[in-house]
Amino acid sequence: MTDVADIFATLEYGPAPEADGEVRAWLAAKAPFGHVIDGAQAVGDGFKTHNPATGEVLAEVSQGTAADVDAAVKAARRAQPEWAALSGHQRARHLYALARQVQKHARALAVLETLDTGKPIRESRDIDLPLVARHFYYHAGMAQLMAENLPGREAIGVCGQIIPWNFPLLMLAWKVAPALAMGNTVVLKPAEQTPLTALMFAELAQAAGLPKGVLNIVTGDGTTGAALVAHPDVDKIAFTGSTTVGRAIREATAGTGKALTLELGGKSPYIVFDDADIDSAVEGLVDAIWFNGGQVCCAGARLLVHEAIADRFHDKLKARMDGLRMGDPLDKCIDVGSLIAASDCARVAALVEQTEGEVYQAGPVPQTGAFYPPTLITGLHSSDPLMQEEIFGPVLVSTTFRTPVEAVQLANNTRYGLAASLWTENVNLALDLAPKLEAGIIWVNATNLMDAAAGFGGTKESGFGREGGWAGLRAYTKPVGDAKKLPALHIPTGEMAAAGPLDRTPKLYIGGKQARPDGGYVRGVFGPKGACLGEVAEANRKDIRNAVEAAAKASGWSKTSGHLRAQILYYMAENLSARADEFAARLHAQTGQDGTAEVEAALDRLFTCAAWADKYEGRATGVPIRGIALGMPSPVGVIGAFAAEQTPLLAMVSVVGAAMAMGNRLVLAAPETAPLTATDFYQVLDTSDVPGGVINILTGSHAELAPHLAGHMEVDACWSFSSTDISSVIEREAAGNLKRTWVNYGQTHDFAAPQMDRFLEAATEVKTIWVPYGE
Repeated sequence: MTDVADIFATLEYGPAPEADGEVRAWLAAKAPFGHVIDGAQAVGDGFKTHNPATGEVLAEVSQGTAADVDAAVKAARRAQPEWAALSGHQRARHLYALARQVQKHARALAVLETLDTGKPIRESRDIDLPLVARHFYYHAGMAQLMAENLPGREAIGVCGQIIPWNFPLLMLAWKVAPALAMGNTVVLKPAEQTPLTALMFAELAQAAGLPKGVLNIVTGDGTTGAALVAHPDVDKIAFTGSTTVGRAIREATAGTGKALTLELGGKSPYIVFDDADIDSAVEGLVDAIWFNGGQVCCAGARLLVHEAIADRFHDKLKARMDGLRMGDPLDKCIDVGSLIAASDCARVAALVEQTEGEVYQAGPVPQTGAFYPPTLITGLHSSDPLMQEEIFGPVLVSTTFRTPVEAVQLANNTRYGLAASLWTENVNLALDLAPKLEAGIIWVNATNLMDAAAGFGGTKESGFGREGGWAGLRAYTKPVGDAKKLPALHIPTGEMAAAGPLDRTPKLYIGGKQARPDGGYVRGVFGPKGACLGEVAEANRKDIRNAVEAAAKASGWSKTSGHLRAQILYYMAENLSARADEFAARLHAQTGQDGTAEVEAALDRLFTCAAWADKYEGRATGVPIRGIALGMPSPVGVIGAFAAEQTPLLAMVSVVGAAMAMGNRLVLAAPETAPLTATDFYQVLDTSDVPGGVINILTGSHAELAPHLAGHMEVDACWSFSSTDISSVIEREAAGNLKRTWVNYGQTHDFAAPQMDRFLEAATEVKTIWVPYGE
């Protein structure tokens, strides 16, 4: 008989297993599982899915083929017009019903999620399932408000969604809820390792009365996902997963016109200052890196701790690691479950074995199942491979810093930019550093806070687009109406002749100075009737390199106030107005059209951009914690853009004004048919106090410049309104560093329409800063 005194001496937890009988009965009754297409089961040749904590077979699931994907897409296409035609209120009622179904069956879903993933039941039950229900409730409200709050927007159409194995049901909710709310239909491909909760959800959706074809689920491996990405009748792809696969999807969709959002990998810094509440920071770090076994894209996998407290912090962390409990994930006393597969254990072990750092591991580890111990590696340099590459397992790597400046440099020294956690009792320091961290989500004295109302997504090679909140919602809509096809590019030709008594060949504009082209070539510029108007330089890849370097050096522009940027934009309008007749005459000579109205429109557009410079505000979001989530628009960085040939001055000013207003720097390829408008415009920049490098203007062939500008690793976004067919090239080359793109796919853009919201949205990224409060 156990002595009570012994129990209080050790305080060991006894087993508290969660019953799984009902879920196993459901699995037995439903097997084998088929796809869910147009409201019906479609069983095909299958594969087995396993419980990673035990290795036992859970079920046999169908392997999706290209024919299965095609059937699902056709079902979604048939259902989409009627679903989109429902009122927002009617769609809201469906989403509300889905939320209620999740809540009513939360226990079964949590147990099934734990069996399928190996994560502890406490995480499935207490974190994943409440967030799943929250997303459907929240987006029921968004459906209700769509008509009032998103005027001029409509559903994209059929959405292909591919989700990972680490949060199967939660990722389903993140993607399905906003898509359905906005009137889209969905073909969902869950990860082959964890398809079961998606199939149970589909059953619940049918019970809730969701119309046939609105939600279709096709199970299978990567080939099934590839078939979905390649299907020509899919209008949007939303993917969460590895950066490698995300890059392949960007390349596969290049030039297809498919909308794309990518939520990819991360190597998030966890920064602890010497004034932090150390015990709270240690507990937060346990959640940051060992939650879900470290198989989290935003895991706080890089510990950056102030040098003065590093030894003390590491000692406390090791003591806390020793108290973590590993074992049966269905045991409610377990802290750390299994990894997704034995192969992942081997992969993680191989990475740890090659390190030169000091390794500390907690134990004991269960002898069966895909378990790997919580691991801490200290003494690493910031360039160490384990500090740079995503491990995606329960491994924390650590280094130290001395000053806040060094902390930011270390935090940003990564190709990823998903999340960061900042621990300090000095609120001034926290709010100073948060905007300087290159990440889409910043947590102050917290970690892993997520909510349907707050945007989630990354920068750099962590992907682009947001999920959650208004930013995530807009990603499932498009402007109402169809754009017209651009006419084929026609560059006038003629006989070279002197354009005036003195030769005045415009140069390139790089770093605030006129620069000769590296290649030493020029070409003639002719009016629509063949009159020689002059010559312009032909830029090449080296000129792009120089222009991007100049833009990168002008990073101080991104730190200026909106008021200062507005003043300079107003000054640009003033100087353009003083030369209005000259610009109108130049437009007439190049296009044959009266340029007076276009100059006036350009002045109006500059005023609009100036007006927005200090008024494009963030959003303070009420989230279900004692705290607030601040959605702050931040500059994208260096933007490469190809100007439009139609209304060349107005189009150019729209791009330049929006980029500058939001704090970006720009490398602009001038319109090929009206390059002299751009070279005249840099004289306006010179007289308007625009800092050197903020705007750089190149002239030359868009087709030749596009692969080099879009592929440059220091360019953060690339836009094209060109009449040259370069959309496919830009999107394919952009996959190198996964930069954001905005291209026209050979369609017109009405620059005369008041659509600055689209420009300002493209010129910013939403950074979500979570600030808890209270003791």
